[in-house]
Amino acid sequence: MLVLTEQEWRERRDAHRERVAEWTSPHRQRQHQHRKHPVLDFLFTYYSFRPARLERWQPGVDVALVNGQEFLSRKGFTETPHGVALDPAALTDKRRGSAEFILGLLSATASRPARLGCFGLHEWAMVYRTEPGDVRHSGWPLRLGHAGTDEVVKSMPISCTHHDAFRFFTPEARPLNELQPARDDQVELEQPGCLHANMDLFKWAYKLDPFVPGELIADCFDLAARVRELDMRASPYDLGELGYEPVPIETPQGRAEYVRYQREFADEAAALRERLIQTCRDVLSWGARQVA
Repeated sequence: MLVLTEQEWRERRDAHRERVAEWTSPHRQRQHQHRKHPVLDFLFTYYSFRPARLERWQPGVDVALVNGQEFLSRKGFTETPHGVALDPAALTDKRRGSAEFILGLLSATASRPARLGCFGLHEWAMVYRTEPGDVRHSGWPLRLGHAGTDEVVKSMPISCTHHDAFRFFTPEARPLNELQPARDDQVELEQPGCLHANMDLFKWAYKLDPFVPGELIADCFDLAARVRELDMRASPYDLGELGYEPVPIETPQGRAEYVRYQREFADEAAALRERLIQTCRDVLSWGARQVA
């Protein structure tokens, strides 16, 4: 067991809080002012990890905190001879099953080559043949208008592999997709080039809370925030008023720019995915040792 002195864990806790406040503080301010943000709200609405939870730091398994009694007010921590640490009883059968599923999904995803030819058309397919006012971000105009957006969707092949993106396609757009991904297909279809799969590393990290070190959750959130920005810059919406320059995937130059970003994010996500895979293994191994 790694033992952190009070100074060590307090420094890590404070650094974590300061880091994530870059996102949580503006979000709270927007909420207070009843302002919506078409890019950043997604990180706190689609994903169900509240800002207060994101701000909480935890050390991960097999780590004891000297004088860490403040953690005893949280679920899942207990006193040990070395300090406060995660309680093995918190790894219930349900939580163990979650860790096993996440390990299987991320390992399968990591085993596949990245597909880089989707060009972010999922956002376009979500507004295909909609009426004005019926789009998801109705407060923001479409760069090419409704007719121009529909033409882009009809002119390019759509190859979305991510169920949680595909399920928001309009009924008219669904038959245009190369695949018809369903929840049961997730382990078989998820691939490391997908922007949404890479954003979802944040989801899989917080699904394992409190067994995942706070720094890893923050790293996954940081990636998700930057991937989300690309996701919406490549979307059909005009977000110039917010300072987002479009990645015009309706042009050859825009598609090349999108693939370049997509490849960079895939490489960065690969390293985070491996860290999460190892964390799942560590959690399961730790749980098995406690039982033994």
